[in-house]
Amino acid sequence: MIKRDKIRVETIKINITEADDALTIVLLSTPNTYRSQPFAAAANKLGVKIIWGVDLPQPLADEWNTQLQLDFRDPEDAVRKLINLSKREPIRAVIAIDDAAAIIAAETAAHLGLVHNSPSAALAARDKLVMRERLRDKGIRCPHFSAFPIDSDPTKVATQSKYPCILKPLLLNGSRGVIRVNNIAEFKIAWMRVCDILRKSVGTRILVEDYIPGREVAVEALLGQKGLHTLAIFDKPDPLEGPFFEETIYVTPSRLSNDEQESVQAATQESARALGLQFGPVHAEFRINKDGVWPIEVAGRSIGGLCSRTVRFRSGLSLEELVIRQAIGLPIGSLLLEENSRGVMMIPIPAKGILRKVSGVEDAEALSGIEHVEITAKMNYVIKPLPEGDGYLGFIFALGDNPEEVEARLRLANSLLQFEIEPEIKLEPVH
Repeated sequence: MIKRDKIRVETIKINITEADDALTIVLLSTPNTYRSQPFAAAANKLGVKIIWGVDLPQPLADEWNTQLQLDFRDPEDAVRKLINLSKREPIRAVIAIDDAAAIIAAETAAHLGLVHNSPSAALAARDKLVMRERLRDKGIRCPHFSAFPIDSDPTKVATQSKYPCILKPLLLNGSRGVIRVNNIAEFKIAWMRVCDILRKSVGTRILVEDYIPGREVAVEALLGQKGLHTLAIFDKPDPLEGPFFEETIYVTPSRLSNDEQESVQAATQESARALGLQFGPVHAEFRINKDGVWPIEVAGRSIGGLCSRTVRFRSGLSLEELVIRQAIGLPIGSLLLEENSRGVMMIPIPAKGILRKVSGVEDAEALSGIEHVEITAKMNYVIKPLPEGDGYLGFIFALGDNPEEVEARLRLANSLLQFEIEPEIKLEPVH
């Protein structure tokens, strides 16, 4: 956490009105985010100027003409740069569109007097160990958990663990590095695998927690002065039982009973309150079993990937426009969703290799109810499945009269797609 005595600035109070014609916001993102275009489109529609703060090395930022180069691994320096920017141009909001910048956004907003979640809450929604500790301390359903440094003896840790259990990095998202293991032998193999992922990314500890069985759902919500408003509950109809947890289909509205949906909404509100979240979007994931609703993760951001396209409001707002409007204090209006059912399929990567060819997209898009198939993986580049990978081949979007119809259409469209993935050949060094 950043020590405020190291950065001495005056708190700036900003009053915002609908008539203000000089709105500038900072969006913090990683270079490989899926979400920059939807946010850019929303800001353009609102007439809001964006300054992009991107997590890039300085030489690459110079080559790409990046507006504001930041290092998310050095939050103190990133906050200092943002504060200096605010002296040259008044900033109305700082929004992290990826988890990696959540604490930087919260720290900056706190210094500038902008409405935002506290840095403490941002940390709790970002760090999986802090999240578990906060939930446990507030009496919310929580699996038994412990965290261990990556240089711990895996045999010792495996021996004291209960099975099945989950190994999970503290700071990665998208199920990257998350592995279920059922015995000591599997644990030791998974441990080394997660350690290798962390050495190439971020983090030095691994969370080990009991596996929670049950159906999984996702919740999209918005926190404000009137509390938490649930925007959508998504069913995840594919079983997520491991060993890896690749998400595929999201469908809304949920097919849960009214009582179950009320329990999920209550769990979302209780979990957000336990973490200290008070403002902005919330994306949460839960497991439901005979014992009740269990929080898996609660993030202080909107839904990832391109999945926000499934959240359609009758007012015509996009989810990104809603997030920006709330952040800069503009009226939001109705939050009622369209009446039909919508869904998205995140196309999983089946194997590591070089993506050479994609076929069947036109046939899939010709199906009734399929709105769009967007292939986001780059041709002739190496792609990797979970747990090492951090992306998808693309997204399929569908609509229909009910969730069952939407799910069937997504599965049929996916069956028509074919991907040619060439195994990656590693050349041995010449001696």
